Amino acid sequence: MFYFTYVLKSLKDNHLYIGWTDNLKERINEHNKGSVISTKNRQPLKLICYEACLDKKSAILREKQLKTGFGRVYLKRRLKNYFKINKNPDSSQGL
Repeated sequence: MFYFTYVLKSLKDNHLYIGWTDNLKERINEHNKGSVISTKNRQPLKLICYEACLDKKSAILREKQLKTGFGRVYLKRRLKNYFKINKNPDSSQGL
């Protein structure tokens, strides 16, 4: 079984949300249905990045790392570079 650390982008206000789960598809559906309090008012949401982890502890640790100030800077820089290389300009807006 895999666990996932994921990043969602609000298409409403460009806010990034970082979380972890053991069922990525189901969790994204929960976010977009409004079942998750922290993203309820930020719909619609788009999955922009995820990492697979071999265990729950690693996924939670990675989520915590990405939620730090350094982690958010790292993530934004990484995503900007990715979208620049892949020439998808509207995907990087708001990062």
